[in-house]
Amino acid sequence: MAVATPAKYRKDYQAPQFAVPTTELTFVLADRGTLVTHRMNIEPLASAPVALVLDGEQLELESLTLNGKELTGAEYEVAAGQLTIAAASLPSEPFNLEIVTRINPIDNHALEGLYKSAGAFCTQCEAEGFRRITYAFDRPDVLSVYTTRIIADAEQYPALLANGNLVERNMRDDGLTEVVWHDPYPKPCYLFALVAGDFDVLEDTFVTQSGREVSLQLFVDKGNLERADYAMGSLKRAMKWDEERFGLEYDLDIYMIVAVDFFNMGAMENKGLNIFNSKYVLASAATATDQDFIHVESVIGHEYFHNWTGNRITCRDWFQLSLKEGLTVFRDQEFSSDLGSRAVHRIEAIRIMRTHQFNEDASPMAHPIRPDKVVEMNNFYTVTVYNKGAEVIRMLHTLLGEEGFQRGMQTYIQRHDGQAVTCEDFVAAMEAGNGVDLTQFRRWYSQAGTPEVRVQQSYDAQRRELRLRLQQHTPATIGQEHKQPVVIPILLSAYAEDAQGQVVPVKLAERNKQIQLHESASELYIFDRAEAELVISDCPPDTTLALLENFSAPVRLKFPQTTTDQARLLGYAEQAVTRWEAAQQILLTALKDAVAAAQPVQLDATSIGAFKRLLQSDLDSALIAEALTVPSPEQLAEEYSTDIPVEAIATACQQLRALLGRELSTELDHHIEAALLQNNEPYALSQQAIGQRALAELAWSLRLAVAPQEYGERLRNWYASADNMTVQATALRLAVHHKVAVAAHISAQFEQQWRDTPLALDKWFAVFASQRNEGTLQDVQKLLSHPGFSLNNPNRVYALLATLSRNLVVFHDSSGATYQFLADIIAQLNELNPQVAARLITPFLQWQRFDHARQTLLKQQLERLEALPNLSRDLAEKIQSALHSDTSK
Repeated sequence: MAVATPAKYRKDYQAPQFAVPTTELTFVLADRGTLVTHRMNIEPLASAPVALVLDGEQLELESLTLNGKELTGAEYEVAAGQLTIAAASLPSEPFNLEIVTRINPIDNHALEGLYKSAGAFCTQCEAEGFRRITYAFDRPDVLSVYTTRIIADAEQYPALLANGNLVERNMRDDGLTEVVWHDPYPKPCYLFALVAGDFDVLEDTFVTQSGREVSLQLFVDKGNLERADYAMGSLKRAMKWDEERFGLEYDLDIYMIVAVDFFNMGAMENKGLNIFNSKYVLASAATATDQDFIHVESVIGHEYFHNWTGNRITCRDWFQLSLKEGLTVFRDQEFSSDLGSRAVHRIEAIRIMRTHQFNEDASPMAHPIRPDKVVEMNNFYTVTVYNKGAEVIRMLHTLLGEEGFQRGMQTYIQRHDGQAVTCEDFVAAMEAGNGVDLTQFRRWYSQAGTPEVRVQQSYDAQRRELRLRLQQHTPATIGQEHKQPVVIPILLSAYAEDAQGQVVPVKLAERNKQIQLHESASELYIFDRAEAELVISDCPPDTTLALLENFSAPVRLKFPQTTTDQARLLGYAEQAVTRWEAAQQILLTALKDAVAAAQPVQLDATSIGAFKRLLQSDLDSALIAEALTVPSPEQLAEEYSTDIPVEAIATACQQLRALLGRELSTELDHHIEAALLQNNEPYALSQQAIGQRALAELAWSLRLAVAPQEYGERLRNWYASADNMTVQATALRLAVHHKVAVAAHISAQFEQQWRDTPLALDKWFAVFASQRNEGTLQDVQKLLSHPGFSLNNPNRVYALLATLSRNLVVFHDSSGATYQFLADIIAQLNELNPQVAARLITPFLQWQRFDHARQTLLKQQLERLEALPNLSRDLAEKIQSALHSDTSK
């Protein structure tokens, strides 16, 4: 069992008592025994002498020297992950401290700090990995100017990289190469980076808006250079976009990206030297799907945008993580939307919120976007901090408008460039830039949970008034019993028939002064009380409302509407996301009605007719595909707070897919034939082509739900004639998931073709882990021994085992076999890589939301894991929160 680790609280923050203006690091690299010399120029800040306390873990201390004098054991203490020098041993004026340590990168399987994998040295220091490299002030509010010296065998490691600009490269007398990098911008140690390896390099340049030429270098494993072009193009597009949209220019002479296969996270924004999971860099038509390309561009943009929102201005403490991550997610979402389909990108963001973030808000690990309490910081890189944080920023953008938001951003940067600041500083800058009071809005930063907005609609025919009664309530979460009303910007629109019987927009701002015109082309109502009534005068009796357009606030909306209303919005709403919402609400209502009545799923003629017209329309094909995608069992499960009916959900989802496949057969077959013809054309990454492939996937999946064997041969031909991974991976998934006779043939071909391309093989692993068929667990167990799988590699674990953990139907098999299997894996990863283990534990945490039998089985596995003799902090915090917190309140 884990030794209890004391929690840290935001309220206990204390400013650093020492400043470190400059830092010099020297690395003599070796698999074991890497020598790290850390020199700091330190300035005392406290008014009275205080001890100097540095963080450090798994380090072998060689020497400790203060102002040239080596300290004795009596003058310092190493204990409990800290090195402490007594106040009496410290001078009152600035001093120099040199620390020499040894570390063993090749034995570092946790992939934090400096580690070696696949022949290359690499670092990951966020959040608290730097303390595994050397003793240091491992906190984000101690900023220093870094100079890094790397000494290594250049024949074995031609690329010797660190933050900043390269200022020196020499061959030493001992045959080793020595390089020196200098970063002129102060940064916290979590942004430090070092890479040493033998890579292929793609080089390019970018000319900034002020005329400076920046060297761009993208390092990839040998043989992967042809898959790096898209990432380089994405970087240049991101640099240009940030100049045009935000007026922010890159500040160093060089920008480097290194892609590695062993990496816990997606990517890391280290100043001038981004380190990426290769999944978000390597992309070609043959090896990457359309979604892979989209994600590469998004993540490349995200890490680049951190240069200002994260690096130049960083967070004061880790409780403020959303300051940089929420803001930067918003920026990367806007980047993707400006360059692609705004509606489709918005839909993806909404799905993440409703499926994953709302789920987190209902779990024992629920927390505000600015947490108040942390045990293990790695556990708070969450969809709440990132994605809900981005939604909070988006609400500010909605309230202030683009011009107002940019004024606030300019104020923020002018005030805080070069500083470590707080979420409060950001909100204050928005206030100052716009002359507004955001006092109540701040509650979004401090309150956990998902607010629920209930709307009741009535119509007074005599007065021609449409009345809306609104209520908001945020359920209690652990540690927060009572919640206050928050500011909820509700974008809305209305539609009714005119005298000629045509459905037209109804302008609401003309009928109620509380409703404002908005630059989004929707209208805006600000709901900031527990209850409110909105009266819309001179309103046609058949008015249909669209509320919370574009998901204008991260809330659950309870607003009953008829199928006729939803069909009208699907056919006539001006906002594309509203059309998608309408279609999804029709499907979701049908599913919930079937589950509640324990009857087969049904759709009325109005809905079927609306769906047929949608398939025949000239709307964006990708939007049509999104609209008609049947909610997954995982999405449907989020409609139930307790006693989630797993089997009934699975049955209803399958029935609805088959129902749509039958009722829309003519239209779907047309798109299948179009897909076969599209394979005759070379692969194109245009918005139109991406949409056509997405619609083809929908058509195949719905028709296969009706007659899987009837389409088998055509599916095999579609796979065989494809020149791209999108079609190959889609055909593989459809064949396996629908048990088509040709599934074994397609699977064997795919595995044979891609067994030596890990990222492509990950797709094959994920297909088997995501199928909702009998035998899925057995398939996954067999794949553990596949030569392409390794528990040491996070990408392989995420592809196979994390996919299984998110498979609601198989994970929650009533036998409990999957619970036990994954708990066994988590126990192994607890020793190997605690961060990855903590990610796999997530679906266990909501054990109280299921029936009694499943609760018992889930709780048994949690208790078994809690009893592990060396339980990591990462797992301990989550397991203990799940077992010892009452989430029923």
